[in-house]
Amino acid sequence: MNATDWIGFVGVFQILIAYTLNVSGRLNNNSLTFILLNLFGAVLACLASVLMKYMPFILLEGVWSMVSLIALIKRNH
Repeated sequence: MNATDWIGFVGVFQILIAYTLNVSGRLNNNSLTFILLNLFGAVLACLASVLMKYMPFILLEGVWSMVSLIALIKRNH
């Protein structure tokens, strides 16, 4: 695996951890941990997609990053 693969793997792993913890009832979707796992995971996955020049996932992860950032901003206000 190269650096791009590792960046993408870490990002997707963070998103999956957030999802698993949320579905199992261990993390609320408004918790700071959930939001940050999604935000940083999506940013890393988006970065990997940019490095691979794969537009569908750049769009997906870019939007996921923005939604997570908005959730973080709303949570802090």
